[in-house]
Amino acid sequence: MPAPATTTARAGAPHVYLKTHGTRVARLHLSDWIVLVLLAVADGVLNLIEPFHRFVGEDMVSGLRYPLKDNTVPVWAVPVLAVVAPIVIIVGIYFRRRNVYDLHHAILGNSETHACLACLLFSVLIAAVLTDAIKDGVGRPRPDFFWRCFPDGVPVSSDLHPLILLMFRLFLLITATLSAIILLQNYHNVTRAVLCHGDSAVIKEGYKSFPRAFAGLGFLSWYLAGKIKAFDQRGHVAKLCIIALPLLLAAMVAVSRVDDYWHHWQDVFTSGAIGLVVASFCYLQFFPPPSGEQGLWPHSYFQHILSLEGEEIPVQSAIDSSHHQSLALDLSSGPVGIEVRTNSRLDSMEAGARSE
Repeated sequence: MPAPATTTARAGAPHVYLKTHGTRVARLHLSDWIVLVLLAVADGVLNLIEPFHRFVGEDMVSGLRYPLKDNTVPVWAVPVLAVVAPIVIIVGIYFRRRNVYDLHHAILGNSETHACLACLLFSVLIAAVLTDAIKDGVGRPRPDFFWRCFPDGVPVSSDLHPLILLMFRLFLLITATLSAIILLQNYHNVTRAVLCHGDSAVIKEGYKSFPRAFAGLGFLSWYLAGKIKAFDQRGHVAKLCIIALPLLLAAMVAVSRVDDYWHHWQDVFTSGAIGLVVASFCYLQFFPPPSGEQGLWPHSYFQHILSLEGEEIPVQSAIDSSHHQSLALDLSSGPVGIEVRTNSRLDSMEAGARSE
């Protein structure tokens, strides 16, 4: 039986530079950038509003007396690691590959560089809005809440006369007993809830323990997996080590938050799940799976190449078996050509095997 006919159409795949295609890409995805700005505004509002003050009773304070410490990883370093560092890597790949579709979609999500930048920012902001909204709604106290509530370590009312407070502290030092604390405790008379007298901003931050997501580094792992073809079935374990580095960095930042008593372990565990899920959805919205034949570039790049040839063939990922046509790229030396093959052996392509 003769082999099925194969129709091959080769076309040069030109580089899509920022100068020649950047304006077009930005105009096509203007609505995406507007949504991105709205997400940033929403996250800013969520950080300004007062979180829910979850009940903290007298008998609960003993479990929230961990020391109030500075963060091992400073707050300013988190966006540098989760946003700036991935952007530097993505822009570096753009200058190496010269593909504006990758740049946009990696940062926002829809042409390679345009796709990368868009997707990265969407991952970070969607995760930030989700986690900040949950934080404000849950209002879970941090492990160091006692020292935020009572910075001097004495749970007594700050409304008392300063001379009385001074005498009380002297009494504690002299007697070293708990009798004075029983007399002047700063708890509600009926509910026995804490009545804090610390700084209001510090107390507000003390109700934001759960959760905390790091989506930027999760997206970077997806992005690197596609760029180095980590799942090409050639067994290069070193590639897995490369894509695991961003995840390890995110995990260590999360662990440092537990070590500094800013978060409970449940907070960072949940945050890891949220960050990875959001990063995965955002990446797959704009890029094919890294294990596919087209995993190197975003969907819109292939659409752009086909539009240059006047083809009306939908671009699809290598794992889509519902069509009888697939787009395969020879990526051994960069984006140099495309082949459109009509073939019935879709199972092998779904497994990631290359057509000879």
